[in-house]
Amino acid sequence: MGADPGPCVVLITGVMAAGKSTVAQLLAETLPRAVHVRGDVFRRMIVSGRAEMAPDESAEARGQLDLRQRLSAQVADAYADDGWTAVVQDIVLGDDLTRYVERVRTRPFHVVVLAPSPDAVRAREAGRGKTGYGEWTVEAFDAYLRDGTPRIGLWLDTSGQTPEETVSAILDGLSGGAGEPGDPRQG
Repeated sequence: MGADPGPCVVLITGVMAAGKSTVAQLLAETLPRAVHVRGDVFRRMIVSGRAEMAPDESAEARGQLDLRQRLSAQVADAYADDGWTAVVQDIVLGDDLTRYVERVRTRPFHVVVLAPSPDAVRAREAGRGKTGYGEWTVEAFDAYLRDGTPRIGLWLDTSGQTPEETVSAILDGLSGGAGEPGDPRQG
């Protein structure tokens, strides 16, 4: 596609089964010098004592999520400092998104929120080899995304899009400046 945003950080976020992993990987593969920072890797590094996030959110689970997000922001900044486009993929919603924007010091920093419909998420979740929802419901997570997450960056309804179409929309947004922290424009 010829796009090269240069050294920067791109956060791809959304609910479980929104397509974050697929889109982030494809975006990184499309760019000439990019890395894919998978936030979940930092969760999986905790071998013993890991506390999973649940709707009742224990203090320990909250602390581990905060650590995971701090680490991914630091890693993204380190890659960008070395000249890479760091594509970060993780669930960063609600007030966590505001904190994440404050943590990443690299500019430009682009936020992309994948927001497919609950029906599309359910279909994608059913087609995955892993399940993420457990105690959560698709509707509750979707409501948290739409009602509890600040409208920062480029929001994309990817319900009817292929991953390639989503990446194309992201690249269009990056070249047009959409997706900067605090930019209320939506896709």
